[in-house]
Amino acid sequence: MSLEHEDRSAQSDDPAEAVPRRGWPAEGAPATGLAVPERVRRLLDAVMNLGSGLELPRVLREIVEAAAGLTEAEYGALGIVGDGRRLAEFLPVGMSDELIAQLGPPPCGHGILGELIRRPEPLRLADLTRHPSSHGFPENHPMMRTFLGVPVRVQDEVFGNLYLTQKRGGREFDEEDEAVLATLATAAGIAIEHARMYHESRRRERWLEALNEITRSILAGSDPRDVLRLIARRAHEVADADLVSVLLPADDGRHLRVEVADGDDAALVEGSVVPAGRSLAGLAARTGAPVVSRDVAADPRAHPLGAADRGRPVVAVPLPIDADACGALRLSRSAGGPRFDETETRLISGFAGQAALALELGKRRAESEELALLHDRDRIARDMHDLVVQRLFATVMALQGTAGMTDPAKIGARVSRAVDDLDTTIEVIRSTIFALRIDGSFDGGASLRRRMPETVRMAAQSLGFSPALRIEGPVDFSVDAELAEHILAVTAEALSNVARHACASRADIVLSAPADGNALILVVTDDGKGTAAAGGSGGLANMRSRAGLCGGTLSVESPLSSAGGTRIVWQVPLPDD
Repeated sequence: MSLEHEDRSAQSDDPAEAVPRRGWPAEGAPATGLAVPERVRRLLDAVMNLGSGLELPRVLREIVEAAAGLTEAEYGALGIVGDGRRLAEFLPVGMSDELIAQLGPPPCGHGILGELIRRPEPLRLADLTRHPSSHGFPENHPMMRTFLGVPVRVQDEVFGNLYLTQKRGGREFDEEDEAVLATLATAAGIAIEHARMYHESRRRERWLEALNEITRSILAGSDPRDVLRLIARRAHEVADADLVSVLLPADDGRHLRVEVADGDDAALVEGSVVPAGRSLAGLAARTGAPVVSRDVAADPRAHPLGAADRGRPVVAVPLPIDADACGALRLSRSAGGPRFDETETRLISGFAGQAALALELGKRRAESEELALLHDRDRIARDMHDLVVQRLFATVMALQGTAGMTDPAKIGARVSRAVDDLDTTIEVIRSTIFALRIDGSFDGGASLRRRMPETVRMAAQSLGFSPALRIEGPVDFSVDAELAEHILAVTAEALSNVARHACASRADIVLSAPADGNALILVVTDDGKGTAAAGGSGGLANMRSRAGLCGGTLSVESPLSSAGGTRIVWQVPLPDD
């Protein structure tokens, strides 16, 4: 239904005849064909049906169809008023899709249709062609005479207007039609408000789903460029945009560069630059506020991304990178498409802000992981120095001492001792390598394989030498946090006893989880004076008490040989899986 084109052939020369009184039919107009009770029933049915709908496009079409049916109008339409006092959308009924296509672009609010935009109150005409605002009809347009229009308000806002023409049977619209349509318009305003609230909640839900996917991708350690591409793709899908670009500051500081794009002409747009001082994206990045444009080609603030971008409605929102840099998320629709409204802009801005926060968290997480890696390398270096290099150095010195020996038995004993030391050192190296494969314990803390060397290293300061440490089996997967604390405490106590009482020159610690998985065994061996030197030490009592708390045992064997020495075996059962 288009009433905007210039066609004066149907207009009368008599102004009084051409302009019917607003709200009144011409004299002698016949009454409507519907009985009052039937019309009231149909009106109530229409109101009830409108209240049951939640999808906005469906609700809008049902409003027009109900209005046409209640007033017996052959044609009807709902014009949605946008910014600039123009029709942003036009939903006609009564015409075939082929005819609508032949009529060309939908009307934008001139002529009779614009009367209700300029003066939002009911308008009833016996012959619309005689109204001064009539511009006639385009080619192929059906003839229309009688007209009835009322505004549709959502709260205090004029959402749009209902337009009805050509009452069936050649009759005119009367006061009763106007009253029915006004009542329907009131109910329609409430239904539209409910549908818009539902539509907005659904849009918010889709944006949150998109944001959750981006956050999961960042936490999973995805490549930053892949995350940016995901941001563009999800914004493209949720915002019903044709092209989405993520722009970040260029190296020169005077431009923004399209890092990734998704949608129409994305391949042509990626890598292009726009001036930071004269572009919508640059303005959004500079001011920290969203920027909306109906037509990039006509906006002096804009810098089109190629020829295909001209004429498109665009929104650009800030995308903070860090405290010193800000990029932009830029969305556009095809030329002639609906502009980005206030609600959409607000949702897109919130999405971009949360996405930027997720990117920042991902960046900080990557920096934290890198720092943890550096700390881990430093720990490995200390372990290799304290637990391996020193033992190798001692073994070399022992072998060099055989050069002046003549007794084959003594040479053999020293070489055998050196071989044993090398075997132990190899096991320490293997244990260290295995520890590299463990990221951390199940509770997010440092694993037992990492904490045991620290405990041994601290004891070395009191011992005056570096004990040998071997860890065998899947210790980290078998030991819970509570048992790990007991193991560390027992190890420290055993080495403290060696330092205080044994006068030993070497000590070996073996922590193992046997293949059967039933028990965990900690063995601390030294070559010192034996348990007699410890006397009634409270250290052994503490270790035995901890074993009892875990349902295990402590055994002490001494002397190991005629030269002395002690072996402490601390064994506890492992918890069932």
